[in-house]
Amino acid sequence: MNKNDLIGAVAEASGMTRSDATKAVEGVFDSITAALKGGDEVRLVGFGTFSVAKRKASTGRNPRTGEPMKIKASSQPKFKPGKGLKDAVN
Repeated sequence: MNKNDLIGAVAEASGMTRSDATKAVEGVFDSITAALKGGDEVRLVGFGTFSVAKRKASTGRNPRTGEPMKIKASSQPKFKPGKGLKDAVN
């Protein structure tokens, strides 16, 4: 399922127009992104938790040359599924 499929499914399930469903889906994505950028986590009970994990700077190796190289510290988005989602899938 891609983004357009998701918008279509939301429109069909809720009885919204496709345009309204697009705004709703985009609004959810934008809200989650803004919360993660602000350092918050987003908990959706029964679905899962979106959070940001900090990665420390480290030293790696270039796979082609074998030379050591520095890898910068970064922040990575993370998703941990909730019990309801796990139970639905299994």
